[in-house]
Formats: sequence, C-alpha cells, structure tokens
Amino acid sequence: MTCNIPTMLTWLRILLIPVFVIIFYLPTNPQAFGAIPAHWVNLTATAIFAVAALTDWLDGYLARKLNQISSFGAFLDPVADKLMVAAALIVLVEFERVGAVVALIIIGREIAISALREWMAGEGQRSSVGVAMIGKVKTAVQMVAILFLLYWDGIEVANLGMFPTKLFGQVLIVIAAFLTLLSMAYYLRAAMPKINRK
Repeated sequence: MTCNIPTMLTWLRILLIPVFVIIFYLPTNPQAFGAIPAHWVNLTATAIFAVAALTDWLDGYLARKLNQISSFGAFLDPVADKLMVAAALIVLVEFERVGAVVALIIIGREIAISALREWMAGEGQRSSVGVAMIGKVKTAVQMVAILFLLYWDGIEVANLGMFPTKLFGQVLIVIAAFLTLLSMAYYLRAAMPKINRK
C-alpha cells in the first residue's frame, strides 16, 4: 500500500468523518449534565467538515505537485469523498435539515456513477466517464450547501442584518440534487455507446 502525503491526507479525511458525526450527538439540552451550547456543536462540526473538504482539494493538488499519484490513492480519494458526503447527509436528514428524498438522490447517484466508472474501467473505457465540469460544479454547490446546513445558525453581517444560513443551505442542496441528476444523465449518455454494445 502506497503511503505518501496525499494518501495520508485522504486517510485523515476518512478519520474526521466519525469525529464530526460524534460532535452532533453531544448533549445540548441546557438541563443535561455536561451540556454544550448547540451553536458550539454546529460551529465545531462545520469546521471539521470544512477541514475534511479542504483535504479533498489538497491531496489532489499535492499528488500532482509532488508527483505522488498512485493507483491506491486514486481508489481511496473518491471513496473518502463519498463517505464524507453520505455521513453528512445522513446526519442532516436525522436532524431534519435535509429531506430524505434529496439525500437519497445525491447518495444514490454517487453509488450508481461509482459502479458505472468501475464497470467502464473494466472495459478499458474509464476515460469516457471521467470527471466532467458539471460534476465539479455539482460538487462545489453540494459542499457549500452542506457547510451552511451543518452550521444552521444565522450569521450576523455588519450593516446587513442576519444572513439566512439555513435558507441558503436548503436552496443550494436542492440545486445540488438537480445538478446531481443532470450529471448522472451526462455520464450515462457518455457510457451509452458501450452499454448498447453489450
């Protein structure tokens, strides 16, 4: 197994997943022993998720910069991404910040496209379903939406009042779900010539 800086960052991202999930289950009821302010829980979970998301960009950048691209790293990186997003969405569904249908669309798409890429790789056609611009835009919108929904509390903006974090998060996650369907259609269309020959 290759162990280099990008791969270690990917492992760090995976290890941070249970940390930010556990944060959400700390006691916040003011009457409970050892209660923690709900705002602190939201802020801490958001910060941990943001660090994990940053390692997603950083490990890819360093892999190219340091010429440390490996087949294991290429396998582990998308697995870490999908685990991170799925864990966040499941927590957000449980806390009623995201609808189950939206979460199902996003998680289901990730599973379906991962399976499609694996099959296409076996057919020697992985490049046909490589990451496209619509996939990158979907990921960016999705990550921003999740950060807003994890934070949840409004943000005081000087001279502008309270920024409606939860509203923006809920709108963006719906847009992300729509882009998810569009990107899935794009990848399926790219793979269709190969599928039709089977």
